[in-house]
Amino acid sequence: MSDRIFAAIWLLLCIAGLFIGWGIHSEYSYEPVGPRPFPVILLSLMAICAVMLLIRKPDLISWPTKSVLGRLLALMVMMLLYGWLFETLGFPLSTALLTFGLGMLFGAVWWAAALSGVVMGGVLFYAFDRLLDVTLPLGSWLS
Repeated sequence: MSDRIFAAIWLLLCIAGLFIGWGIHSEYSYEPVGPRPFPVILLSLMAICAVMLLIRKPDLISWPTKSVLGRLLALMVMMLLYGWLFETLGFPLSTALLTFGLGMLFGAVWWAAALSGVVMGGVLFYAFDRLLDVTLPLGSWLS
């Protein structure tokens, strides 16, 4: 039953997003098709998946244990902090901290989680900033 409730809410959000996405207009055209098709296509695909969840035979649901729910809550808090501190700390540091936290959450030893955080923050910043030419914040604490 909970998967159908999720699918119904997801479908309603997709429909609302489609109405919003259809109203996207750009003052200047930087692509031949404009900015509208990307969100409309993604939301349409998600709506199709939600409908498929609604019409399929439901599975037997087993709820996670309290320890798993606690880890999921910790994951949500980390993601919220990542979004909140993204501009202040900058992309490399906030990504390194998030990767470290996720590593610890999944049972990594502290030095492996720290090393992967530093590598992920640095490599992803280099890839986006230099290779893909996507400007990402370095953090207001460096200014």
